[in-house]
Amino acid sequence: MKFMQYLASFAIMALVLSVGVFAKDSHSGSFVLSDTVRVGSTQLAPGNYKVEWNGPPNDVKIDIMKNGKIVATTQGKIQDLQKPSPYTAVMTKPAENNMKRLDGIEFGNRTEALVLEGE
Repeated sequence: MKFMQYLASFAIMALVLSVGVFAKDSHSGSFVLSDTVRVGSTQLAPGNYKVEWNGPPNDVKIDIMKNGKIVATTQGKIQDLQKPSPYTAVMTKPAENNMKRLDGIEFGNRTEALVLEGE
């Protein structure tokens, strides 16, 4: 009888601990901007951001958030990398008025990157 109680306790504990693994959203990531960049018509100031995306890999909707609020939305695609990126990197391109445009984001230890649609 004691064995069954231990087995049931172990099963419940394993289930509770594994929920966190499955709850992780693989369609999100965080990044830091060191310069002001443009996403569409929105300027993003330097700081910490979270990005979430959904849709098919060749046409994803991308929401960029700061402090839990969406500050920019754009379209893009998922690019598969040959090996995991060693760190999170933000790629930019020159834009109008000496601004930079956010072009892509690679996430540390992941084999997928976001490529944002051009303006």
